[in-house]
This record gives sequence, structure tokens and C-alpha cells, in this order.
Amino acid sequence: MEIAIPQPVERENYLNKEYGVWSWLLTTDHKRIALLYLVSITFFFFIGGFFALLIRLELLTPAGDLVQADTYNKLFTMHGMVMVFFFLIPSIPAVLGNFLVPMMIGAKDLAFPRINLLSWYLYIIGGVFMLHCMLTGGVDTGWTFYAPFSTNFSNTKIVEAGIGIFIAGFSSILTGLNFVVTIHRMRAPGMTWSRLPLFIWAHYATSIIQLLGTPVIAVTIVLVACERALHLGIFDPKLGGDPVLFQHLFWFYSHPAVYIMILPSMGVVTEIIACFSRKRIFGYSFVAFSSIAIAVFGFLVWAHHMFVAGISVYSALVFSFLSYAVALPSAIKVFNWTATLYKGSIRYDAPMLYAFGFLGLFTIGGLTGLFLAALGINVHVTDTYFVVAHFHYIMVGGAVMGYLGGMHFWWPKISGKLYPEGWARLAALIVFIGFNLTFFPQFVLGYLGMPRRYYDYSHMPEFQVLNVLSTAGATVLGVGYLLPMVYFLWSMRYGKPASDNPWNAAGLEWKTTSPPPTFNFDEEPVVTWEAYNYEELDAPPHTQEVPVAR
Repeated sequence: MEIAIPQPVERENYLNKEYGVWSWLLTTDHKRIALLYLVSITFFFFIGGFFALLIRLELLTPAGDLVQADTYNKLFTMHGMVMVFFFLIPSIPAVLGNFLVPMMIGAKDLAFPRINLLSWYLYIIGGVFMLHCMLTGGVDTGWTFYAPFSTNFSNTKIVEAGIGIFIAGFSSILTGLNFVVTIHRMRAPGMTWSRLPLFIWAHYATSIIQLLGTPVIAVTIVLVACERALHLGIFDPKLGGDPVLFQHLFWFYSHPAVYIMILPSMGVVTEIIACFSRKRIFGYSFVAFSSIAIAVFGFLVWAHHMFVAGISVYSALVFSFLSYAVALPSAIKVFNWTATLYKGSIRYDAPMLYAFGFLGLFTIGGLTGLFLAALGINVHVTDTYFVVAHFHYIMVGGAVMGYLGGMHFWWPKISGKLYPEGWARLAALIVFIGFNLTFFPQFVLGYLGMPRRYYDYSHMPEFQVLNVLSTAGATVLGVGYLLPMVYFLWSMRYGKPASDNPWNAAGLEWKTTSPPPTFNFDEEPVVTWEAYNYEELDAPPHTQEVPVAR
């Protein structure tokens, strides 16, 4: 007689509760919406990366022998627009933020689940307009749309691209609104403001910028469309307009947008450093309020992009001073992270390698930003490759390293599976080496005077060696970005099952199952401990003497 061995029953979770395309396309579960965003932004990331690859291939040789000048203009424009508006801005808030914000504060979902789904559909609709724009001719104005070229002279698909960014902007606004209301109204009992994870503080500050800044870029795009269609005198000097007004409006949003990209990464890195050094964050309240300070100061420095645009010397002096001031809250974060690491019990797992990469690259990006805030140096290096290197150290070295670190840190929670740690460490190393090989030579190129956006530099062939280095680095970087996608997909099918808390990390999201159930927690958690209580987690269990009968 055979004995039937009972098969282990798979626990119900948000991934297996329902099956079928419609269960995903009509879901209001914040975790499923996060995965929809993950697939979407990964798609646009590789499109933007393809444009970047073509740019670097063109610059291998001094002569413009791969594409024509107008095609090159479209390549760097589409690369910038796709990466900024369809990858960097939504990456961490829409994926990791959507997945983790409710769980980290002990909520069942975001405050407005249907609006959360709507925000993804708006992102997709905006993306469709952008794809249509690319496939029917593209845009050649640069991602900054500077007037009067964008309003009068360019005959490319500016209106279609503008509509795509306009619609995607509403996705950003709705996500920010959802986070603010959720963080205010849906925290678990005992989850006071002083016990919030610093990831939540970072997303709260980011959401404020999304709510206050994004409408400005939306209005600016509408004004560009009106000027093109109706020939209103808004930016056209011939009709009484002012082209510098466009730059003020554009940068009033687009500089704070840099902090939409980097603040969530700072929140991710804070969580990783606390976990892998097994310590409380040094100066919790300073790190929390520095996030709010960055959001506030971020709205006061936009004109440092305009030092050579004709603003007054007095304005330039004020904005130069404020640009130095905005570095202070970022410096507070870096010093406090360093103090947290000091004498910590550090583990060099893949998420921590990305966090270390973030620290180094973001610091270089921030310090070179101070060079650009200095009026004399700014005049010398404006519109050179120095600026290109600087903002890539912030946006890619900072934002993307934080995003990849967060994906590795929370992947066991998202998927319920473990990725191969050796491959993950290798990918982190390749990304770090490839990034520096790509962008550090561009600091030298820019300082020596190579202008950005030139497709032909045959009149300055001495720059070829540095450009070849940069293109080689871009190839290495591309391999580094492909690897995580491969082994994450591999782990979904073949990875070992993850425990509920594989890192022994602090935080409510680790107190539910991996992957979590649809409503995150079986019963509402009550918070009775302070944030980052690693000394309690790592304390040996108390031994009690058992009385012995005599």
C-alpha cells in the first residue's frame, strides 16, 4: 500500500491570488501596479540606452561618419527625453515607492488605489505619444525644448513629444498626491513621524516636489504648443515675447526634477546602509529634515542653468550663493551615512556594493555641481562635456545606482525568490567600472573645451582618445545593466525561495511574508519600537534559569 505524501500548499500572495491579463490590467493592488511600472520603465530604459549607444558610436571618430547632423540632434534629444521623463523621474517612486510605501507604514494599500492605477495608464498613454513621435521623425531641439527654436524654427514632432510629457506629468502628480495622503493618514498605530523609515521621508519630500513643480512644466509645454499653433507673443521676441522666460519656467521645474530623481535614491541608500552596517542611522532627525530641506532649496536655484543666458549679475550672484546652500543638506546626508558606517559590522552583499557606488559617484557629482555654481568656472564650462559628465554622475551614478541597489535589496520581498549573489556582485562591479570609464573622461573633455551636442569634432582630433575611452566604458556599462535583468528573470523561475526577512532587516515590510499577501498584513501591525532598532534585532536571546526540583 502506497503512502500519499502531501504536497506543500503554496501560500496565497499578491502574485498568485488571480491569474490572467485582465487581473493585472485592472488591478488596484499597489504591488501589482509597481510591477506594471517596472516592466514599463525597463522598456523605456532600453530605448533610451539604445539612443545613447548610437551617440557614443558616432563619437568614436572625429568625423561625423555614422549619422547626419540632424539625425544626431534627434538622437541626443530623444535619449534625454526618454531617460528623464520616462525612466529617471518615475523609476524609484513608481516601482519601489509604490511597492513599499504602504508596507513600510503598515497600511493595506495606498490611499487612492484606483487613482494609482490611473497614474500607470497615464504614463503608458504618454509613452505611446513619445513612441509615435520617435517613429514618425523624432525631435531635434534637445530635451530642454529651448525657445524660440522649439516655438518657431524646428519642424520636427515637438507637439507630439510635448503631449507625451504633459500626460506623463499627470502620472507623476497623481503618484505624489497618493503618497502624501497615504503617509499622512494611513500610518499604523505607533508609527509616529519620528519612527518613519527614512525611505518614507525621502518619498514624502519627493512627492511635495512632484505636486508643486510638475504643473509648471505642464503649463510651459502648453504655452509652447499655443505659440506654435496660434503665434502668440509669449516667447517670440518679434511678437513682444521673451525667450529667457521659457528658460525660467522650464528650469523652475527641471532643476527640482533632479531631486525627484535623487531623493528616492537617498532613501534607498539609507535603508541599505543601516541594514548592512547593523546600526541605527547616525542623526536620524538630521537625515529626515535634510530631505525636506533639499525639496525646499531645490525650488530656489533654477537660474544657475542660466548664468550665460543674459540674466543680471545680481541675479547670478544670488543664485550662485543659493546653489552652494543646496549642497549643505546633501552633505549632511553623506556625512551621516559615513558616520553610520563607522565601526559598523559591514557586509558586502550586492545591495551594499551599489550603496557604496552611490556614495562615491553622487559625491563626485555633487562636488562638480559646486564648480558649476561658481560664476567664473561656469562661463568656461557651460555647454561643454563637463556639464554632461556632472549631471550623469548625479542622475546615473546617483539615481540609477540607488535604483539598482533597491531592486537587489527588496527583490526577495517582491518576488519571493533569491537571485545569485555572485552574479549580482559582479554586475555591481561592472556597472561601477563602466560608469566611471564612460563619464570621467568627459570631465576632462569639457574642461579642455569640447562642446556638447557636436557630432563632428574633426577640427579638434586630439579629443578622440578620450571619446574612445568613453565609448568603451558605455559598452561595459551596457553589459552591467543587462546582467541584473537576466538573473532577476532567471530567479523568478529557478531561484531559491526567500525567507520573509533574508537580510534580518528592520522595518515593517520585512514582518510580512515573501511575497506579501494582497493586503500586506494578516492583521494590522502595532509599532512599539524605534526605527532601525538593529541593536535589538542582533541582541542574543535572553536566557532564563529554569528552576530545578530538589
